[in-house]
Amino acid sequence: MVESYIPLFVMILVGIIFGASNIVLTEILGPKRSTRTKLSTYESGMEPVKSARERFSVKFYLVAMIFILFDIEIVFMYPWAVQFKELGMYGFVAMILFMVLLFSGYIYVVKKGALKWD
Repeated sequence: MVESYIPLFVMILVGIIFGASNIVLTEILGPKRSTRTKLSTYESGMEPVKSARERFSVKFYLVAMIFILFDIEIVFMYPWAVQFKELGMYGFVAMILFMVLLFSGYIYVVKKGALKWD
């Protein structure tokens, strides 16, 4: 049983080694010329004009939470797609019900105006 996980462990190990080696090599071989421009704040190509302590609108956080919610729900569809043939009609009906509930949640969010930026 454990030997079936060996390729997974090897792949994880290779990924960790690759990531760590890139970080170390960048520190060793990368240029180290600091200038005033490089050390200044940078946000989306625009000059900073306000304080970093400015409050964001609640709508920003609401849209972010809605995105995360729907994104996580979509992830539940991947295992279903992999096992589609084995689940048969019961799995198909269950996923249709899931999609209807997901879509009704989306309609509710749109009707409430949560995605409108004022």
